[in-house]
Amino acid sequence: MKDISVNGSITKGDSANFRSWQNRVLFSYTAFYMFVYMGRFNHWPAGPIIREDIGFTHIDIGIINACLLWGFAIGGFTHGRIAETYGYRFWLLSGTIASVALNWITSFGNNLWTIAIPWALNGFANATVWSPGIGMLAQWWDRGHRGRVMGLVGVSAGLSMLIMWAVTGWTVSEFGWRAAFRYPPLLMLPVGIVLFLLVRDRPSDVGLKDLNQSGSLNSEQELNEQLSQIKEGPFAAYRVLFSNWRFVATSQVKGLENVVRYGLTTWAPLYYFEEAGLSIETTAVVTVAIPIGYLTAPLVSGWISDVLLDGRRIPMIAASAVISAAALIGLAVIPAENIYTGAALLFIGAFAMSLSMTSTLAVDMFGPRYAGTASGVIDGHGYVYAGAQAIIFALILDTAGAPWHLVFLGMAAARIISAIIAWRVRI
Repeated sequence: MKDISVNGSITKGDSANFRSWQNRVLFSYTAFYMFVYMGRFNHWPAGPIIREDIGFTHIDIGIINACLLWGFAIGGFTHGRIAETYGYRFWLLSGTIASVALNWITSFGNNLWTIAIPWALNGFANATVWSPGIGMLAQWWDRGHRGRVMGLVGVSAGLSMLIMWAVTGWTVSEFGWRAAFRYPPLLMLPVGIVLFLLVRDRPSDVGLKDLNQSGSLNSEQELNEQLSQIKEGPFAAYRVLFSNWRFVATSQVKGLENVVRYGLTTWAPLYYFEEAGLSIETTAVVTVAIPIGYLTAPLVSGWISDVLLDGRRIPMIAASAVISAAALIGLAVIPAENIYTGAALLFIGAFAMSLSMTSTLAVDMFGPRYAGTASGVIDGHGYVYAGAQAIIFALILDTAGAPWHLVFLGMAAARIISAIIAWRVRI
């Protein structure tokens, strides 16, 4: 790795110490992130059993999903900015503890709202693990490495999904769906505490010089000029972000991406459980292709973007849209009983989804100063769309006689629209 550029001159010893701390922060956070889905998306593998046990409709399942995702959206809009003010690692640990507690509360629910309400609060709490973490990483890594850093975080997210899918699927089959909300989330506590002890928010916290870097679309001087024209306060950062039309356009692309990213994980297990008549164990085996796809793509896209494309993120966003749209059309026309082809298409679609680099692009735009706010806002925007798909597709399924092909075609259309937006505005 090349030497890191920091404010002022540095000795060889300082440079080695800086690299050591960089890797410590990066690998501690990615190790922590491998367990956070235990307390966030554990309802997906359990969904078919919850629906069968309590007698939920597709709309009920859609509401529960939407509550989680919209809770996460609100958290995305707020946690990044709060963490920039009060500390990244403190806010990460606080949200982790709250998420575990809310998972336990959810496990005692016995109707729609006694599950949906604490699950929405859990979405808000669990959102602390994303934007504060990305904000912290942005303090330690410059743009030249950011694609690979975010790629490694993406791999960690894919592993988190895979671990959750396996552990929760086994827990549900052995002990019932309520156990999935009680015991796997406990794994978040020790890794959250270890993360808090191992990392620091920024280089200056350990006596090193902070990185001298700025955003690609707004230099530090330009950001200061914008702030000078806006009254300082807790909302100044949001005004800077939303006054940038490229950021607004990128937010729409992220939202449309999440229609598919979370549409697949919400509905694919139910699709194969209901349409192909699979057991819950076989359903988990077939749909595990989704987290495997999410796991394998990010390092590829990060390396291509940083090394071959000189930091450009748009080509990866476009490739992600086109490939995933083709896979979704395939899912719409292939019978559910063809589980091998279905699993392959789920893998291709999920792999393509994780080629996109909208989250990295958002951090690139504004640099470390607003990295937490920018990543949180764009992620929150994505979860607004993700929650909407849960309701919309549930209504389609319950009111039109479960036309599953329309669900997959709707997702394909979302990918095509996002590609058009990216191309038209050159984000």
